[in-house]
Amino acid sequence: MAGGWARDGAVSEQIEASVSDELARMKSKAQPVGESFTHCAECEEEIPQARREALPGVKLCIDCVQDRDAAFKTRPGINRRGSKDSQLK
Repeated sequence: MAGGWARDGAVSEQIEASVSDELARMKSKAQPVGESFTHCAECEEEIPQARREALPGVKLCIDCVQDRDAAFKTRPGINRRGSKDSQLK
């Protein structure tokens, strides 16, 4: 983070750069491509036409995607500050 003798607006520029980098990373993630499935790959339910048109290459129905997202657990990050509390865990 900018500080000390940094020029005016340096902090804002760093924040904007961080946000831009994160947006670029998210956009670069692999998106489904190709032809959408007519039926869900997991539960065999029909995928509505509107969903297939909105998300080209979709393979799962909404219910299965929601179940998969609900089951996803984030891993705890690393506390780089090295506080005593973080070292007790």
